[in-house]
Amino acid sequence: MSDRDLMDQEEIHSKVLRAGRRTYFFDVRSTKAGDYYLTITESKKFTHDDGTFHYKKHKIYLYKEDFTAFKENVEEMMDFIIDEKGSEVISERHQKDFKKEEEVKKEEEPSSSTENFTDVSFDDI
Repeated sequence: MSDRDLMDQEEIHSKVLRAGRRTYFFDVRSTKAGDYYLTITESKKFTHDDGTFHYKKHKIYLYKEDFTAFKENVEEMMDFIIDEKGSEVISERHQKDFKKEEEVKKEEEPSSSTENFTDVSFDDI
């Protein structure tokens, strides 16, 4: 079955989640046999220098036989992230005082100023 055939299948139920430049579409569709499956589409808006824009879309087709394992994996990954980093968003966009990990490491490294310089007497040469 081609992508066009899948897109033409009957749409049963839809929900939209807008998240900044991204929009997520959750669509329940019907197969030719009358069973249901889920499509999850991520659409991201990109703006060109001239003001025009385009969207990039990524789609996942999820069938009932995969629901349990998919849900378990998503929940496990989300729990891992929250356990490791907490629920507070850490990003340049959300925090004015955000510093990238590389910047923090640079600040922690000893400076290469003259305090690390060893005096050498030219008489020793």
